[in-house]
Amino acid sequence: MSPAIALLLGLFLLFFGGEFLVRGSVALALKLRISTLVVGMTVVSFATSAPELFVSLQAVFNGSNDIAFGNIIGSNIANITLVLGVTALIFRVKISEQTATLNYPFLLLSSLALGAVMYCFNGIPKEMGLLFIVLLLLFTWVLISKSRKESMLLANDEDVLLEDTSSDSLFKSLGFLLVGIILLKFGADYLVEGTIVIAKKLEISERVIAVTVVAIGTSVPELVTSIVAAFKKENNLAVGNLIGSNIFNILFVLGVVASVKEMNIADSAILYFDYVWMIVITFLLGLFIYLFSKRQISRSEGVLLLLIYLAYLYFSLY
Repeated sequence: MSPAIALLLGLFLLFFGGEFLVRGSVALALKLRISTLVVGMTVVSFATSAPELFVSLQAVFNGSNDIAFGNIIGSNIANITLVLGVTALIFRVKISEQTATLNYPFLLLSSLALGAVMYCFNGIPKEMGLLFIVLLLLFTWVLISKSRKESMLLANDEDVLLEDTSSDSLFKSLGFLLVGIILLKFGADYLVEGTIVIAKKLEISERVIAVTVVAIGTSVPELVTSIVAAFKKENNLAVGNLIGSNIFNILFVLGVVASVKEMNIADSAILYFDYVWMIVITFLLGLFIYLFSKRQISRSEGVLLLLIYLAYLYFSLY
C-alpha cells in the first residue's frame, strides 16, 4: 500500500471511528441523564480524544515521539482556532458560568503544567504521566459532583438534564463504542505509517507533518461534534467538547502514553515554537471569554481564530 493511500485510509477510519465512538458515548450519557456540559467535558471529550490517543501510542511505539507531541499540541491548537472558529461562524457561542469559573481555568493550568514538565524534563517522564492521569481523575470527580448538585437545584431547566431521546439500546450503544475503538486503532496505524513514510520521502520533519496533517485528522471528531452541536444550538456541548478535549489531550492522552513509555522531545521546535503558539492561543481564548464579548465567542472572533490558525500553518511549513 502506498503511503498516500495509507494516510487517506487512516483519516477515513479515524473519522468514522470517531463518529461511532461519539454516538455510542452520547447514547450512554443520555440514558444516565447527565448535563450537556458534563457530557461535553467528559464522555464526548474522551470519545473525541480517542484518535489522538491511538495515534500517539502508535507513534511512540514506532519510536516517533515528535509525532506524538506534535499531534497533541497541533490538535489543541486546531481545536481552539479551527474548530471553535468554524463553530463561532455558525452561531455566537455562549460561555457558561462553569466554563468561565472552572473548566477554562483548569485548561489553562493544565497547559502551563505541560510546558513546565516539557521544559524541565525535555519530555514527559513516566511519573509525570501518572500524575497527569491522577489530576484528570480528580477534575472529573469535581466536575461530576458539581453537576449533580446543580442538577438537583435546576431540575426544571431544560438545558440541565438531557432527555433520553436516543433509540439506541444499551447493547447497541456498547456496540458503537467497540466498533469505534476498532476503527480508531486501525486508522491510527495507517495514519502514522503513511505519515512517517511521506515525511521521509519529502524530507519534511515528522513534527511538521504531525502538527498539520495528523493534528487536523485527529481533530475531525471534535469538528464534527461541535458543528452538529452548533446547528442544534447546544452551546454547552460545543464548548464543553472543545475545552474538555484539550484537557483530555494533555492529561489523559499524554499521561497514558508517558505512563506506558517515557516520552522525549527530539525536535526543540515542539517546545519553543508549537507549544508557544498553543499557550498564547489558550490565553487568547481567555481574553475572549472574560473581556471582549461578555462570555461569548462572536463571529468576528471566529474569523480571527481561523486567521490565526492559517498563520500558524504558514509559519509551521515555511
